Amino acid sequence: MAHFLRGKQAGIQNDLSAGLGPEVFILDDSLDQIARYGINSRISTVAYDPVQSLLAVGTGESPYGSGQIYVFGQKRVCVTLNLQRKASVKILEFCADKIISVDSKNNVAIYSLDTKRIITNYVPPGFVTAVATDPSLDWMFLGLQNGDIVAYDLDREVLSPFRIPNLWRERSPKARVLPIVTLALHPRDIGSLLIGYTEGAVIFSFKQNKPTKFFQYELPRGAPGGDSDPASVNSVRQPRLTQALWHPTGTFILTGHEDSSMVIWDPKDGRVVVARTLQDVNVNIPGAGIANYGMTPGTFSLKEPLFRIAWCSRQNPDDTGLLIAGGAPTTMPTKGLTFLELGLTPNYSTSSWQILSDHFASPKRQRIFPTPPNAEVIDFCLIPRSSPYYAGACDPVAVLALLSSGELVTLSFPSGQPIPPTNNLHLSLSLVHPFAHRTDFSAVKRERWLGMIEKRNHFTPIVIGGAGATHPLKRYQNRGIVQTAHGDGTIRLWDAGHGDEIENEDLLQIDISQALRRLDDVEATHMSMSGVTGEFAAGLRTGEVVVFRWGRNANFGREAASLQLSAGGRAEGLMDIRDRADPTLKEGLLPLTMFVGKNDPVSALKLSDVGFLGVGYETGGVAIVDLRGPTVIYNASLSDVITQSKRGSLRRSVNQGQPKSEWPTVLEFGVMSLEGDDYSSILLFVGTNLGHAATFKLLPQPTGVYTVQFVGSASLDDRVITLCPLNVETGASACASQTAVAGLREGVKVPGVLLSVTQTGTRIFKPASAKGAHKTWDEFLCESSAVAEADLEGGGHALIGIFNDGCARAYSIPGLKEIGSADLKNTFDPKRLAEAIITGSGDILGWAGPSQLALVNVWGAGKELQRSQDRLYNPEAIIPPRPTISNLQWMAGTQYISAADMDILIGGPDRPMSRRMIEKQRATDIQQQLQSPPPPDSQQGEGYWAYMQRQVNERTEKLNIVGDSMDKLEESSSGFAEDVGKFVSNQKKKMILGSIKGKWF
Repeated sequence: MAHFLRGKQAGIQNDLSAGLGPEVFILDDSLDQIARYGINSRISTVAYDPVQSLLAVGTGESPYGSGQIYVFGQKRVCVTLNLQRKASVKILEFCADKIISVDSKNNVAIYSLDTKRIITNYVPPGFVTAVATDPSLDWMFLGLQNGDIVAYDLDREVLSPFRIPNLWRERSPKARVLPIVTLALHPRDIGSLLIGYTEGAVIFSFKQNKPTKFFQYELPRGAPGGDSDPASVNSVRQPRLTQALWHPTGTFILTGHEDSSMVIWDPKDGRVVVARTLQDVNVNIPGAGIANYGMTPGTFSLKEPLFRIAWCSRQNPDDTGLLIAGGAPTTMPTKGLTFLELGLTPNYSTSSWQILSDHFASPKRQRIFPTPPNAEVIDFCLIPRSSPYYAGACDPVAVLALLSSGELVTLSFPSGQPIPPTNNLHLSLSLVHPFAHRTDFSAVKRERWLGMIEKRNHFTPIVIGGAGATHPLKRYQNRGIVQTAHGDGTIRLWDAGHGDEIENEDLLQIDISQALRRLDDVEATHMSMSGVTGEFAAGLRTGEVVVFRWGRNANFGREAASLQLSAGGRAEGLMDIRDRADPTLKEGLLPLTMFVGKNDPVSALKLSDVGFLGVGYETGGVAIVDLRGPTVIYNASLSDVITQSKRGSLRRSVNQGQPKSEWPTVLEFGVMSLEGDDYSSILLFVGTNLGHAATFKLLPQPTGVYTVQFVGSASLDDRVITLCPLNVETGASACASQTAVAGLREGVKVPGVLLSVTQTGTRIFKPASAKGAHKTWDEFLCESSAVAEADLEGGGHALIGIFNDGCARAYSIPGLKEIGSADLKNTFDPKRLAEAIITGSGDILGWAGPSQLALVNVWGAGKELQRSQDRLYNPEAIIPPRPTISNLQWMAGTQYISAADMDILIGGPDRPMSRRMIEKQRATDIQQQLQSPPPPDSQQGEGYWAYMQRQVNERTEKLNIVGDSMDKLEESSSGFAEDVGKFVSNQKKKMILGSIKGKWF
């Protein structure tokens, strides 16, 4: 009965929701209907593999979920690896075909890039503080908090009996806690390991199985060190070590300390070559002057800690530089990465001590790579061109910096110029590069989107590994285009897809700063895109509205005008900004015009498919722009045209109070016949914060110019959040389309109604002011809503709403009867449900976390989320051989040791067979069994006792085979032991000859 009455009241004779029931309103968690973009939590670590060209990101535990590992490849290739239990990813490293993670629960997990699954878990006998791996080795070295080092066999998946005890106990037996800070294998001599303890560094030799050199940084009285506090100068200090790393050739080592000082050592005799900070040198010498960075005379400023140091090199490992995060005074206005370009390293054998010291004390140049303000670089990941060795710092092309805010910044190397992530990094990383603060969604015609392929000067692709999975192709659906606004003034547009093959995977980028020619006050509050013309509009907090249109840039390649830090004077009205296109953009979305209105933020924005732009301001103003001119055809205040209703909602008056001003909250263009009209026209519907729905009519004039006429308004019960014009005969949208506007010339009438949704209820009525049908929400408030069509046989339209209790509900049209509900609390962030967007096809795009978007469909089947079918590992990408010592080093007495020698020294003679060997042996045995001739007697028709006799004989034969295999294993083990003995004897001979050669040369 209620359905019949509401249909009569609304003027809708048909049931537009026929065939829709609770069985079809189910959230679908299958891969075809759900997608997640972005990062689930704060990024904690980043790793890169130059061989496979993959980028991995680890996240920390948060209220939005456990830490995860994201492995990104080219285009949309992404695989998510879950931790075994809720924890944060602390350390992340690539090693050959594996990726290793250490989490905050001290669990070491090893994943396979080939199978995309976990291989094994290992819990070491202590808290892991450092990890060292090498692509040429099967071993992983784990530094523990108690100062011990254990070796884990990555191939056999067992712990090795090899163990390095706390070596610093020999030098400081009274020290209580000596945890390992860092581990680093020699870049050329794999048999040397640099171990960093909190009190100093040690070089350990696997060949000699003992430490060969100790390094401890001590400041005498009068030496300034890295501290700026004069009170500490008159005491002997031993600053704690924070980092230890090799020179790319192993000629020197560097240690970083908590007082922000960096010390270069000679690893042969253990002497200090030079001790310096970012600004001062010889800080370990008494009486050396230091720069005063205090704001006033006689004061000092604290320095940032040294977060990370990398000793980089070009293709020539002797041409080096130091990339440093941190260490700068806190009073410096501009912070970022510091690069000390050292140049070619002097020849150690022929250079004097003064030459070596001057080389590190006086770099060729010092650069600061700029980063965003109000954030510090706490870690970074170098992107080497090809080599996985030299600690990942050989010939890098870019730097991926992690900021204290959790955002990422990509910089070119060695110039330090910012690299936009658009089409250089994965789509998910663009949401944290920097953070996206607002999103919008538009249905764009497939043909239009396929033609929107941006042409601009791009940086060399950083991640090109992996291969995407194959998906079904849907050629006749509109593309769902997401727009994300970021903190630096950039807006990115990309195809979210429908679980299908995305034909145009590229991202489009719009630079608001370039269009406004300023750097600050570029935050976009509202966005709108036309699905037919491809035009885009962005409304700013400062009141400007910038419109972009697809085209070719006439100023491509020319020098861009300098950007100002603040906006100057401006005049209200339209401004031609076609000359403000990005000079690096050859073809794409270019600035067209800018409407300068009030200085207040834009509160509502709508760009129609028929060339009209509607703008609403928080001061209550409404403006309409005809983009064919462009011309402003209407600009007035709502308070001048709307008579506020004296009758208000009791709930609103009690809960929210009466606002003092009225402003637009929703704008929507439509084509329909108004109440009392016998023709259809172009209309603009404006919803306000006080619950009014105003209607404006756009009328053409003989001169071709449109005029705007206020028709009337309807009083609703609360803040308007949605206005949906509907065709009463079909239920389809009656929004202003090119087809509908073209039909106006032929006198085509569109019978329509306006469905309005407020926080406390919904109403369907004939505009401009008919009463219509009404329904009030009971115990909850509506946060977002839209009319969606079911992608099912028979179709059907329904009103979908998201409510503050965390549920999505569907209501029939026009009966407004509840069809079904679905829980969204496990999918979206309950605090940001108001920002969720419901599309006309039933997709819901919303925030699942601070930097992650989720896309689900309400017309689903309740399927579970599937694993990614993307491939990561490329078996044809061969790991290059590891760099080794030079002939001169060999002649000087340095013993060469290979990866096979390390397997013997660490694994010992009792190292078990690998799984690959076991599988190969098993395949050989099966092949031999298949090739053996069948028994001469037939097994058909045999009796029970004959069957039992045959089974006993077969088992006896198998036992004999096992016995023979054990005999062969014993022979192999004895032969292996003999080989090990011969190897040890040869090593002793080489040591003696090496010492003689060293003395002789």
